[in-house]
Amino acid sequence: MRVLLGERHGDPVVAVVLLYPVGARTESEREAGVSHFLEHMMFKGSAAFGKGAIDLETTVLGGQNNAYTTADHTGYWFEFASDRWEKALEIEADRMRGLTLDPTEFEAEKAVVLEELAMGRDDPWRRLSTAVSAALFGRHPYARPVVGFEDTLRRMSVADMRAYYERFYHPGNATLVVCGDVRPSSALRLVRRHFGGIERGMPLEEADCYRAELSEPEGERRLQVSWDDSVQRLCMAWPTVRVGTDEDYAFDVLSTILTTGRLARLYRRLVKEEGLAVSVSTHNDTRVEAGAFWLFAECVEDRAAEELERAVDEEIERLGSQPASAAELRRARNILLAADAFESETVADLADDLGGFAVDADWRLAVEGAERLARVRPRHVRDAARRFLRPERRVVGWSLPADGGERQA
Repeated sequence: MRVLLGERHGDPVVAVVLLYPVGARTESEREAGVSHFLEHMMFKGSAAFGKGAIDLETTVLGGQNNAYTTADHTGYWFEFASDRWEKALEIEADRMRGLTLDPTEFEAEKAVVLEELAMGRDDPWRRLSTAVSAALFGRHPYARPVVGFEDTLRRMSVADMRAYYERFYHPGNATLVVCGDVRPSSALRLVRRHFGGIERGMPLEEADCYRAELSEPEGERRLQVSWDDSVQRLCMAWPTVRVGTDEDYAFDVLSTILTTGRLARLYRRLVKEEGLAVSVSTHNDTRVEAGAFWLFAECVEDRAAEELERAVDEEIERLGSQPASAAELRRARNILLAADAFESETVADLADDLGGFAVDADWRLAVEGAERLARVRPRHVRDAARRFLRPERRVVGWSLPADGGERQA
């Protein structure tokens, strides 16, 4: 088991985050959604902690806990005062190999996950982005939503989940981060005490599923969904790069220049100057095996969808044809550095950053953000836009009113 110890004595608080490299990427098609469902079940009873006991123990000790699942990893975190954080190790070591997976609890929690899935279907943006993601990533598991699909969840059994859990949940797959008011030597002794006797388990390369390779797009793909309201919604996505690459940081800057703040290019033109959009945003989404650059915009109701898309195209083409100004780059860097400082303000935030980067790429990226951003030059932003954000590489999705044909005409 890989252990990262972050010593930070400003407050008498310790965060413990345990991460496994499992998510949508490690699921076969018939297992879609199992990583997220399993995350729920990790709170429903293990050998030493029955249903509800983990939350009760956490509350009694004045701490906090939570968990999350991404396309590439699942994380479990605790935050305690520094005189009682060992309880987190006790809990994680117990449920690492001793999960109960009671059939009654399994069926009850399946209903909760299916309801979560149904709530997502009631969101027009979620429906649109899910369709675009499926077109963007094709046969790769990144095309699937992390929560899975109704049919795969309904047919999932306790035996299916136990097989997945036993393949992946063991020390050889785990990254443990202990961050805060600790002494590394004593912290490591406690980690050894709780985890040292647990066997390594199946190597990740044997447990992992087959994944189709991602290929370069062969032309623009367009899709349309409908929604029962009067809003026209645009979603564009381009395949990009893996997390931690130089281009990853260039895309962070590019996204900030385009849509972060009232001075951003797309916000200024589409919302303030031309009144084409109610809102516009972009997102640099880099992952272990690939990435995507996303753009979302909501069209002003009495404006044509074609006008909005044409303006977006012109601004992206301009970004790829001429370097951003020094002032724009400086502003983008300052915004990103401020966000990074805010997001690592607590020991829990820092622990999660260290662990997430450790599992997906390299833990050092969690402390190298300022240095990597400082290397980004205007030409890097221009080259990223020119190379990756070409029309023939993208998926364009529109969510239009149910009477969209008449509205478009």
